[in-house]
Amino acid sequence: MEGRTVDYVISALAFIIGIALLLPFYRVIKGPTVFDRMVGVSVIGTKTIILICLTGFAFGRIDMFIDIAIAYAMLNFLGSIVIAKYLETSPEGRT
Repeated sequence: MEGRTVDYVISALAFIIGIALLLPFYRVIKGPTVFDRMVGVSVIGTKTIILICLTGFAFGRIDMFIDIAIAYAMLNFLGSIVIAKYLETSPEGRT
């Protein structure tokens, strides 16, 4: 594809994913349970990883940004595990 077309496609995808981030934010703020909020935060992290990869593609440095995205994904996963373990033992998680 032509260079400008690729830029437009990347911009459109980033905009669509940015709009799609609003739904999990609503779930994090208004979620009826702690688990709903935790899932919302995990979805936000996943969409952020996609945005990091798109940024790398836009700047032509996909190799560097993939490494950043992988590190961010590992932190997101570990954060989810830590929160799940905390909720397993706390009284808030037993509702």
